[in-house]
Amino acid sequence: MAESMAGLKRSMRCAEVTEAEIGKKLTLMGWVAKTRNKGGIVFVDLRDRSGIMQLIFEDGTIDREGFERAGRLRAEYVIAVTGEICRRSGAVNENLTTGTMEMRVESLRVLSESETPPFPVEDGIKTKDELRLKYRYLDLRRPELQKNFFLRSRIAQITRQFFTENGFLEIETPDLIKSTPEGARDYLVPSRVHPGEFYALPQSPQLFKQLLMCSGFDRYIQIARCFRDEDLRADRQPEFTQIDMELSFVDIDDVIDVNERFLQKLFKETLNVDVELPIRRMTWQEAMDSYGSDKPDLRFDMKIKDVSDVVKNCGFGVFTGALANGGTVRVLNAKGAGQMPRKKIDKLTETAKTYGAKGLAYIAIQPDGSLKSSFTKFLTEEEISELLKAADGQPGDLLLFAADRNKVVWAALGALRLELGEELGLIDHSKFAFVWITEFPLLEWSDEENRFMAMHHPFTKPMEEDWEFIDTDPGRVRAEAYDIVLNGNEIGGGSVRIHRNDIQQKMLEVLGFTPEQAYSQFGFLLDAFKYGVPPHAGLAYGLDRLAMLIAGVDSIRDVIAFPKVKDASDLMCEAPSPVDEKQLSELGIGILPQEEE
Repeated sequence: MAESMAGLKRSMRCAEVTEAEIGKKLTLMGWVAKTRNKGGIVFVDLRDRSGIMQLIFEDGTIDREGFERAGRLRAEYVIAVTGEICRRSGAVNENLTTGTMEMRVESLRVLSESETPPFPVEDGIKTKDELRLKYRYLDLRRPELQKNFFLRSRIAQITRQFFTENGFLEIETPDLIKSTPEGARDYLVPSRVHPGEFYALPQSPQLFKQLLMCSGFDRYIQIARCFRDEDLRADRQPEFTQIDMELSFVDIDDVIDVNERFLQKLFKETLNVDVELPIRRMTWQEAMDSYGSDKPDLRFDMKIKDVSDVVKNCGFGVFTGALANGGTVRVLNAKGAGQMPRKKIDKLTETAKTYGAKGLAYIAIQPDGSLKSSFTKFLTEEEISELLKAADGQPGDLLLFAADRNKVVWAALGALRLELGEELGLIDHSKFAFVWITEFPLLEWSDEENRFMAMHHPFTKPMEEDWEFIDTDPGRVRAEAYDIVLNGNEIGGGSVRIHRNDIQQKMLEVLGFTPEQAYSQFGFLLDAFKYGVPPHAGLAYGLDRLAMLIAGVDSIRDVIAFPKVKDASDLMCEAPSPVDEKQLSELGIGILPQEEE
């Protein structure tokens, strides 16, 4: 039966006990992790967020009733114990910081009993994710997960300290805002006092931080909650956290400088990793041409090469047909993989197809220099020789070719590069490879929308030397945008913003907004631009993704206390859920029955 802790005060947490406390009487509180009843002695591992302390209950040290109750303790009971800290009488446990000590318990109170948990509350469990998330409060008791949240908290502390020391003000922006649907879908919140009207939850504080620059605050920082109603992946959640910043009277170099120093401090203080400055910079075009991705993993060296000029007049119709349709032919050289079995090559082909490629062509160069190929019979000896030279093909190499539109070729070979990097053991997982990607296209064409869309957002400044092409060749205009990439993951991105009203209005026009639509959605920003706007720029990190990479875990869920699953639902509190008719009636909302497909 549960007891009160009245009169008891916890002395410290379990793993905060050091050898300096040997001989002292302490009171500890926590959860029962394990019990071992040896008859005349009961061993209990007591767990709290700091770690484990071994307890010993002996008949004689504790009264008879207390000893009997100790024998009935079960996993996840919450207890308070008072006793003397002693050196361990048995073997030292080198896996615990308290492994040289134990408490000889003199009094026991059971503060709360527990039913048998649906899974063991311990590290290394193989329990299905769905069950762990349904009982997330139990899952979060596990030390390996708790360690991630200590780290996440440390990241937030370092962030606030660094940016405060560098002249940034922490300012909160609103969570109930106007819907400006350009990009991912907004989450909408109906207003009771304005029937038929809605707030949106912010996808980012973008407009407000620009307005703060208009307000003269100069340097802003916020650890901000953001919301996007989009399809989920392993590293995405419908609600997430950004380290969000904006700076006035700066250019790209200023923003990169302060963020490089931030990353250097963050990785030194969390992982004792030295980030070498300056961090390498690479243009978007170079990243796509060489790695097939605007977030290249630079922990290994395997570059894509363009061989379009070499094969433009060859007899292989797949290559010449792609080139005739405005595409390219590119090759990936998997060094030393020339004897890869055909089944594995077929598997790589299937991977390429999931990225839109119609297939893969290959040349496997055998150790003796002979070739196994899917297409060389269509080429002359001279063309084969030139192709091998262009691809740096040596005996033992496997050359993989894709021919299609650039977008498809980049995506397919970029994905194969990552797959081969893992399969061939080329990736050093202890390495942290940073790179800035710069000079993104300002716009990208959307077949779905049949118009140009902003690659970042509509407030990104075009590069001045490209602005002349905005009407004649919009796709040619580059942006003063930049992403920071770590080990193939975009951890942050930003841009210099448009601060001239005429350019901002033109940008919205190019994106298909009429003046009326532009003013309807962004009028408060456009109005602010009439009253003196400083040149400004900003950047935002995904805090969750950054924490995931620093913690070295595979899923972003492991650094979010109460995450959603792939359909954006919460298995623990069963959200989203229906609401009663009274609530809907107050909001003036009716639910239409959905037609069955």
